[in-house]
Amino acid sequence: MTSTTEVTTTVPAAHYSVSELLAVVSCRYLRGKRRVFAGIGLPTLAVALAQQSTSPEIEQIYESGVCGAHPPRLPETIADASLATGAETILTMPVLFGYVLQGGWIDVGFLGAAQIDRGGSLNTSVIGDWASPTVRLPGSGGAAEVMANSQEVFVVMRRHNRTSFVGTLDFCTSPSPAAARRADPKVPTRGAGVTTVISELGVFTADETGELCLASIHEGVTVEQVRERTGWPVKVMDSLTVTSPPTAEELRLLREEIDPGRVYLR
Repeated sequence: MTSTTEVTTTVPAAHYSVSELLAVVSCRYLRGKRRVFAGIGLPTLAVALAQQSTSPEIEQIYESGVCGAHPPRLPETIADASLATGAETILTMPVLFGYVLQGGWIDVGFLGAAQIDRGGSLNTSVIGDWASPTVRLPGSGGAAEVMANSQEVFVVMRRHNRTSFVGTLDFCTSPSPAAARRADPKVPTRGAGVTTVISELGVFTADETGELCLASIHEGVTVEQVRERTGWPVKVMDSLTVTSPPTAEELRLLREEIDPGRVYLR
């Protein structure tokens, strides 16, 4: 019997961008997942990388009703015509939300947010006071339904600071099922809520109570830096690891095959 050893080449941090790091780390956490309800942007990029590397079996689903999407290029919105090309099926939104999402068929809801709290609730509505905000955001879209009904939710955050990782949200757009269960155990909830958050500094995963705890730090980042830039007292997992850098092949796929036009890579 012969054995083979997979040889990978990792790349120094100076040679990849934050967007590339976030896409690669997110892709790795998607290994073994089957149906992913992905938002536009970095979630779409991460799923595309997973389909071309670790998880070709992933079925990508978009809020517009497209299931099993195989677009010839990266879509720029959920209504991008390219999503229809080669899709396995296209459902009406009532069918998608009423039977697929609320039916419990989504393994991972993959979202972005402007703010997140320690329990995994999200703000995508306003920054500042509701009546007179400093920034008005797109709102929920389907995010609140995705949060409530997916088996688990991943969140990717481009910026990690005390205005994005906050003690108290300026507005709660997508409440965490885990927080709802803690507040009232009789509240009917389906999913686990946010289980994984990938940021520019590291990865948070939820503990048994649903609290987001630091599970991994990226190369060159310290735990103290994460604590200084997080708006709640950060718990650190006993199993804390250092993220493996992107490999040369992961970066080649992103740059040359998936996003050569730099739609989402910055």
